[in-house]
Amino acid sequence: MNTPPYDLLIKNVRVVRPHGNTVHASDIAVKDGTFARVAPGIAPDQAKQVQDGRGLLAFPGVVDAHMHSGIYSPLAEDAVTESKAAAMGGVTSSLNYFRTGQYYLNKGGSYADFYPEVLETSRNRFHVDYGYHLAPMDRKHIEEIPMLIEKHGVSSFKIFMFYGSHGLHGASNSQREFLMIGEDERYDYAHFEFIMRGVQAAREQMPERAHQISLSLHCETAEIMTAYTKIVEQDKSLSGLAAYSASRPQHSEGLAVFIASYLANETALPNINLLHLSSRKAVQAAMMMADVFPHIDFRREVTIGHLMLDIHSKAAELAKVNPPIRPREDVEFLWQALLAEELDWVVSDHACCRHETKVPRHYFGNIWMAKSGFGGTEYLLPSLVSEGTRRGMGYNHMARVTSWTPAQRFGLNRKGDIAEGFDADLALVDPAKTWTIHAKDSPSTQGYTPFEGIELSARVEATWLRGEQIYAHDRGVIGQPRGQYLFRPTA
Repeated sequence: MNTPPYDLLIKNVRVVRPHGNTVHASDIAVKDGTFARVAPGIAPDQAKQVQDGRGLLAFPGVVDAHMHSGIYSPLAEDAVTESKAAAMGGVTSSLNYFRTGQYYLNKGGSYADFYPEVLETSRNRFHVDYGYHLAPMDRKHIEEIPMLIEKHGVSSFKIFMFYGSHGLHGASNSQREFLMIGEDERYDYAHFEFIMRGVQAAREQMPERAHQISLSLHCETAEIMTAYTKIVEQDKSLSGLAAYSASRPQHSEGLAVFIASYLANETALPNINLLHLSSRKAVQAAMMMADVFPHIDFRREVTIGHLMLDIHSKAAELAKVNPPIRPREDVEFLWQALLAEELDWVVSDHACCRHETKVPRHYFGNIWMAKSGFGGTEYLLPSLVSEGTRRGMGYNHMARVTSWTPAQRFGLNRKGDIAEGFDADLALVDPAKTWTIHAKDSPSTQGYTPFEGIELSARVEATWLRGEQIYAHDRGVIGQPRGQYLFRPTA
């Protein structure tokens, strides 16, 4: 008896490619973890296993390029539970921002010592493929950039522009202790410049990888935020998310974009990612800088939280995040920019922050005492399909901003498309399934969500990672963790 040539055949789906402007009725055949054939009419006897896609949309597995596994809970726990949440949302690749200092592993020191511990802790725990972006916090870390690229496949780095004199959750006078850097170290604009020079020097040393080595920036200006926080705290007319937005004003974002862009030009670093732009002023600043410095390849990111929530959200302090959730007019501007293809990818910025950590019971209602960040990777794709469809966004565009573009930017060359030779990562989506978000239905340990009660009109029905099903809506997450470390750039 002849052995069928394919391991898996998914019949009767509508394939969403990141290019073009149509979806195609097709079958998808998988062999050895990769897409082997994408075409209509593949005979069922050609595969060992056959599944009926029931006419659902087949999206490329989502590349959630901005997550924070292990920030508020031990990495060993977060890796398991939050990657389950990712699988529920059609995510198959999780890229996590990580650094030394308080939170994460709560350690300082060199990445030569620190990062192997991160990798060992991560091993055999993620249900999706995973990788890390790293933040150089001191001079030693800048020197380690070439080692991190060559030895560990870390091809993207980060600057938190506000950390120098402003804390993760608000104003702070103890930043050196928070960052766990030496008395002779400063986390300031000069340090940012030297990071850029270090990344660019590494790119010049590795020309074959240079186009996929990049630097990401959290663009907010510490001094403006510190001053405005004092003003807003005294203004009793503002409270909750409105107060927090006012304390970290939109022009603080815009100014930081200007500074970051000028430094990128000064240091001849062409690959710059402007993270989680939350406001009209930030996006307009980013577009202006693209005109001023056309030789710099700026990429502009937006989160699903900033697209779905505004300052009137019932979630109140549970939706505290940096940069803040903004007024409705900023949300509408973000959608306009996304539809105009001025924003390059959509992410979750998932940072599981359990209720008792987010805001202690005796501080309920106090935006200033709440921690920053929340999860949402499980709602990234269904929210974008639901709200995007309502606003006229095409499915191919959605695949581009959730899979293809971040995969290409961050060196995941086998991810981001449903095409022969690519990793067989895909999410089956029902674009006409109405459901309501409830935190209790998520495998995340967060226990609440700022998206609670939002009604969506699209749902992820199943997720495959390299040809293995890892999630089904009626069964939950399937099997043991099989996520692999993403050494980048991948071949």
